[in-house]
Amino acid sequence: MSAIRPPAVPLVTVDPYFSVWSQADRLTDDFTRHWTGQRHAMTGLIRIDGMVERFAGLVEPNAERYYTEPQAMEQKSVSVSPLSTVYTFQSAGIELTVRFTSPLLLNDLDVLSRPASYVAFEVRSTDGEEHEVQIYFDVTGEWCVDQSKQAVISKKQETDGLISLQIAHETQEPVNGSGDDHRIDWGYFYLNAEKSDQVSSYIAPAHIRKNFVRNEKLAESPAQTEAQVVSDVQPVMALVYNIGSVGSVTEKRLAVLAYDDVIAIEYFGEKLQAYWKRNGQSTQEMIAAAFSEYESLLERCAAFDKQIIAEGEQSGGSRYADLLALSYRQAIAAHKLVLDTEGEILFLSKECYSNGCMATVDVSYPSVPMFLLYAPELVEGMIRPILKYAESDAWTFEFAPHDIGQYPIGNGQVYSENQREGQMPVEECGNMLCMAASVALAGGNRDYLFSHIDILGEWADYLTEFGLDPENQLCTDDFAGHLARNANLSVKAVMGVASYSILKKLQGDEETASRYMAKAKEMAVQWEQLAADGDHTKLAFGSEGTWSLKYNLIWDVLFGTELFSKEMIDNEISWYKKMSNDYGTPLDNRANYTKNDWLVWSAALSDNRNDFEELVSPIWDMLNETEDRVQFSDWTDTVTARQIGFQHRTVVGGIFMKVLKDKGVMKAFQAVSSVNGGK
Repeated sequence: MSAIRPPAVPLVTVDPYFSVWSQADRLTDDFTRHWTGQRHAMTGLIRIDGMVERFAGLVEPNAERYYTEPQAMEQKSVSVSPLSTVYTFQSAGIELTVRFTSPLLLNDLDVLSRPASYVAFEVRSTDGEEHEVQIYFDVTGEWCVDQSKQAVISKKQETDGLISLQIAHETQEPVNGSGDDHRIDWGYFYLNAEKSDQVSSYIAPAHIRKNFVRNEKLAESPAQTEAQVVSDVQPVMALVYNIGSVGSVTEKRLAVLAYDDVIAIEYFGEKLQAYWKRNGQSTQEMIAAAFSEYESLLERCAAFDKQIIAEGEQSGGSRYADLLALSYRQAIAAHKLVLDTEGEILFLSKECYSNGCMATVDVSYPSVPMFLLYAPELVEGMIRPILKYAESDAWTFEFAPHDIGQYPIGNGQVYSENQREGQMPVEECGNMLCMAASVALAGGNRDYLFSHIDILGEWADYLTEFGLDPENQLCTDDFAGHLARNANLSVKAVMGVASYSILKKLQGDEETASRYMAKAKEMAVQWEQLAADGDHTKLAFGSEGTWSLKYNLIWDVLFGTELFSKEMIDNEISWYKKMSNDYGTPLDNRANYTKNDWLVWSAALSDNRNDFEELVSPIWDMLNETEDRVQFSDWTDTVTARQIGFQHRTVVGGIFMKVLKDKGVMKAFQAVSSVNGGK
C-alpha cells in the first residue's frame, strides 16, 4: 500500500478527454474533476440499516431546510498502484471498498485502447452482525460536454444481460474544435451494469440523490429524455444496488464507465477512429467484453502492478516505486491510440496544461522510457506522425518539426505559428534521432525506421553543423526562454549524431556508422573543454559560474557509447546533490524551479543507488506536501513544493528512466557494435 499522499488521485484514466481524478485527500472532500479542473462529478451513497452516508463526491447545496447532505463515510485508506486506485471506508459495522481500475496494459493494446474503466464495490460486515445495505452511484452529464451550459440527451438500453445508460451532447459534431482547456462534446458516455433484480437504473435530474437519501421511490427513467442544459438540470445516470443482508462474506458489485468518441482524431485531413474500433467492434460489444473479461483483467492488472512496483523498489527504493505508481496511468491517458489510413499505429500525445499541441516531439522524448520498457511499438507510433509531416511539402524547414497540430486536430504544426525564430531546431532533431535509435534497440520495427533513414540523416547532418555550439534558440525547457550556447542542448546534439551512427550500424552500413560515431566522439571531446567549470559544467559555454542538469547525458549511459568521461559525469552527480533543495535540485542556476522528469534522468546517471535515492526522494516529498492538488506536475518549485505549471502530462513516463537503465534494454547495442566508442 502506497504511503504517499497523492496531490491528485487517478480514478478514470483512458485518454485526454476521458480522464477524471479526485483532487482531495478524501473522495468525499470535493467533486471529482476532469484533469483540467472542471467538475466531472460522480456521487456515491450507501444506506446501512436505514442510515445514508456519502462515500464519493459532494451533493449540491440546496434551499430545502429539511434535506441535509449525508455525512461523509469514514475513509480509512487510499492506495494508488499503477493500474488501480483503492479506497476503503468504514461505518456502522460495514467496510466498503471502492476500486477504480483502468486496465491500461501496455502489452495488450486492444485492452489499453478500450474506453472502459471499472468502478467495483465490495461490502462486508466487520462486527459479526448482518446489515441491510444499498449502494447508490451516479455520474453527471458534465462528462460529455465542454461547457455546462450545453444541453444533453439520454437514453437507456438493456441488451444481452446488461443495462446501459447513455448520455450525450444534443449536437453531434465530432472533432469540432481544439484547445488545451477543452473537453469533449461529441460521442456517447455510458454507465453500465449487469442486469439483475438487485440493480435499478435511472436517468434523472440530480435531485434523485435526495430521493434516495429520503428513501423515497425513485422514478424510472423514460426511454428518451428531451434535451436538458447540464447546468440547469444537472442530469445524472444512476445505479442502485439493492444488496440486501450483508454478513462476513464480501458482496461484490461492478459498474463500467465507457465513452465512445465515434471519431477520435483528425490527422492530415482524415477523420480517424480509436484503435479499439479497427475490427468493427460495436460499442455494446466493447462494453460486454469489458464485463466478461473483468476478473481476468483484474488479475493481469494486479500482476503488472506487482511487476512495476518490484522493479521500482529494486531500482530506487519504495519512494521511487510510489513515483512510478503515480506516473503510469497519467503518462498513457495523455495520449490517444489510433491507426492511420495505412493501418499503422499512431500514439498521439496531447501537451496538457501548456498549449494543447498534438504529437509534440519534445513531450514524446521525455515520456519514452516507460514505453520503451513495455511497448516500444508505441514509441514508433510517436515518431510516425512527425516523419510523415516532415517528409511532406507542408514542412519547409531543414530540421525536425515541433508538433503536428493542436489536439485533436493534427493538420500541421501550430507552435510559434511556424516562425523560424520560434522553432527548436537542435532540440527536435536530437529528440527524433535519440527516439529512433532507442526504439530500434528496444525491439521496434527497424525496417520502418530504415525506410526514413534519409531524413534522419539530414537531421544528423544538421546537428554536426549546428549542434555543438548552438545559436540563440529555444530548447524543450522553453519556459526559460531563448539561450545561446546551451551546454545541455549541445549534449543532445552529440547524442543525436551518435544515434544516427547506431541506426546506420544496425542497418549494416559500417563505414557511415563509423564516420558519424567518430564525429560524435570529436564533438564530445570539444564539449568537455567548452563546458568545464571547475567541479561541474556550465549552463552555457562562456558563462562561468553557471550550471544546469545535464539530463541528455543519459543516452550515452543507456547506449553504452561512452563518449563522455565518467569522471565528468560523477562530478555532475556530486554537484546536483550539493545544489539540492528541500523539494529537488533546480533545473539550473537561474531559478528555483525544476523539471521532475529531467531530475530523475540526471539522477539516473549515477551508478550509486544511494545517490539516486538522495536526488529523487525530494520529488516524493513535493508530491506528498504540495498545496497544489493537481496531477503529477513535472514543473515545480524546489523551495516551496508549489506547482509552477504543467499537469496531466505524459512526460512523467520519463520517471521510469532508472528502471530502463537498470534493465539494460539499450545495451543490446554493445553486443553488435564495434563502432568507435560503442564498446
